[in-house]
Amino acid sequence: MTSAPPLSANISPDLLRQQQLVEALCASGYFSHPPKIEETHISWVLLTGRDAYKIKKAVDLEFLDFSTIEARHFYCSEELRLNRRLAPDLYLDVVAIGGSPEQPVLGKKPAIEYAVHMRRFAQSNKMDRLLARGLITSAHIDKLAAVIANFHTALPPAAASSPFCVIAAIQTAALQNFAQLPQLLNELHDLAALGAVRVASELEYTACEPLFRQRADKGYVRECHGDLHLGNIVVLNDMPTPFDGIEFSISLRWIDVISEISFTVMDLLQRGRPQLAWRLLDKYLEITGDYQGCGVLRFYLAYRAMVRAKIAAIRAGQRGVAKARLELKNCRSYLRLAHDCLTRRRPALIITHGLPGCGKSTFAQIALERLGAIRIRSDVERKRLFGLAALADSKAQTDADIYSEDATRRTYARLHELARGVIAAGFPVIVDAAFLRHAERESFHTLAKELAVPFVIASLQTDAALLTERVALRSRQGSDASEADVSVLQKLQVVQEPLRDHERATAVTFINNGDVEALRSADEAWKMLDAHLV
Repeated sequence: MTSAPPLSANISPDLLRQQQLVEALCASGYFSHPPKIEETHISWVLLTGRDAYKIKKAVDLEFLDFSTIEARHFYCSEELRLNRRLAPDLYLDVVAIGGSPEQPVLGKKPAIEYAVHMRRFAQSNKMDRLLARGLITSAHIDKLAAVIANFHTALPPAAASSPFCVIAAIQTAALQNFAQLPQLLNELHDLAALGAVRVASELEYTACEPLFRQRADKGYVRECHGDLHLGNIVVLNDMPTPFDGIEFSISLRWIDVISEISFTVMDLLQRGRPQLAWRLLDKYLEITGDYQGCGVLRFYLAYRAMVRAKIAAIRAGQRGVAKARLELKNCRSYLRLAHDCLTRRRPALIITHGLPGCGKSTFAQIALERLGAIRIRSDVERKRLFGLAALADSKAQTDADIYSEDATRRTYARLHELARGVIAAGFPVIVDAAFLRHAERESFHTLAKELAVPFVIASLQTDAALLTERVALRSRQGSDASEADVSVLQKLQVVQEPLRDHERATAVTFINNGDVEALRSADEAWKMLDAHLV
């Protein structure tokens, strides 16, 4: 059994009574499984058997107030309400604790305290720990992206007149990090790095201010999780499950959805897994269609990194020498990442080229993870124009011909619009479409010249027999946004317009007759692609 924390004469009477209560609950025989206690600055969590009971401390801090039993009851109820949205199997109920601090009784009223009753899980299954052990797969990332995207999509937006949509609050939150960190850092080079990030952040805020306003007006501010780093996501039955969202601060959870996904992306970047970070963002954007959010992504990535830098600096001042050095190292890592997110702009425009089944989307997936790029898929955006989900059967769900000449023209116009926005945000963009006609390719080449960014045609080549086999298999499985069948492939083989001589100067050919790893390891082609992007 793990005993309760030692009692102290230097704490408030309410905290003293709470500690007595926790000690009594940990006494031998109260639970069939002797509890283990996890303590933070705001709560105790009693872990016993398959259950966990979280008791909020009677504290009044700058960012929360749990000082009264009424407040603790309210925030226990809020924690249950908010977290059951994403983890209903973990958050069971709010339990009253009656009796006395010396002889507490779970479930008895009148209540002298309240606890959030949760289903216990293994700490080793949290995503940060699994990632450290190399156990997080691409499939986990895809599932997590879907969980977050579907959660955000279902949330009602804040009214434009809401205090959560006041744009100045975004800058105020960011400036708090820069106001607090100088007192926590002593080295001149750390202070210089902090100053550089602050200048870059203020410039980015000014550039983003009109877009912040637009996004608030369009309903992108919603009641989110609020603290979506990898330590607050657990893998249960192979499904990433976010938990421990913010209940104590309305303003920290009523935020732009891009601020939320930025936290998870930033966490993966800081932990040295950029491929997973960009994969997560790609899947999230593909589901939500929120490519406009790329315009504020840099600001929010840096903001989230600065929040973690501040926390690391605070911890560095609280722990022993070894831990302090580690936390200071983490702080510097977050500072570098924040500066990199704000200042590293390398826009480029890459379009794919090839018949159905040649592997354009497979190439684009590999490329976006290698380059830190944003991918836009024609098959998905075409269906989105008609209000269809990516895997929807267009013939069964709409009377419109989504593959007509007019629909195709509208699709490429939408891809053009989205690509322009992503490039303006400073990111490389991959437009994943067939681009079988010269006019379609030339339109995007013109866009690249207008915006003065590198332009590449990634041409995917595959044996004709293999094309037919892949398309037939994909059509039978119905597991891809593309609805091209063998008859469509045959028509396109006849009408496609080969690359012209001047186009070949910007083209890189990828042969895709093998598996994904063969395409991934096509070193010469990737080197040529990289050279075009310099």
